[in-house]
Amino acid sequence: MTPVQKRSGQTASVPTAFHIEREPADARIRLILAHGAGAGITSPFLEAMADLLTARGIALTLFEFAYMAARRNGGPKRPPPKAEALIGEFRAVVAGVRKAHPRQAVAIGGKSLGGRVASLLADDLYAQGAITGLVCLGYPFHPPAKPDQLRTDHLKNLRCPALIVQGERDPFGNRAEVEEMALSQKIAFTWMSDGDHDFGPRGRSGFTRKGNLTASADAVAAFVATLSEAR
Repeated sequence: MTPVQKRSGQTASVPTAFHIEREPADARIRLILAHGAGAGITSPFLEAMADLLTARGIALTLFEFAYMAARRNGGPKRPPPKAEALIGEFRAVVAGVRKAHPRQAVAIGGKSLGGRVASLLADDLYAQGAITGLVCLGYPFHPPAKPDQLRTDHLKNLRCPALIVQGERDPFGNRAEVEEMALSQKIAFTWMSDGDHDFGPRGRSGFTRKGNLTASADAVAAFVATLSEAR
């Protein structure tokens, strides 16, 4: 299966300054992914995940929020807006993707901040029938070293089927912390062995980043398959 990759600037179908589409043959579902706070969709993490997911038959649209795309065009490197301020951009991308690919089911998600923004509008889009599920790759449950500043209120009663792939020692929410949280039963977890926020393990652990990335792609593909079957 050979994916077709399209890089594009702003278009009528996907209203964002920079996006990439990956097109495996006969994909039944498309996953829209946004990036983390500090690196865009061409980061090593997202490029590796895109390769692994398209190899598993998932069509992808990866897009950048305006603040990140501005850096690509030579703009200043500024902190990202608050997650809530990015919801409108994500919603517009979903509408454009659904118009451009009407025969495919759509799921949404992202890396860290991108997954958090997707999670904030997931229930609304799911209730409308616009999406089938949510995928978060390294969810930022709290800022590092600030476990009291939780970002989980909307996850307690989430109705949209969701998968969170998380490193066991992620400083934004490790396994011991997260397993004590009161979260929706609609959220499934896959834990990356000894993984950090990018799923990288320590050298002495016996695990590898490549192995964890492969395991994460397997988990996403299995989850997405259940969404496609339920459509």
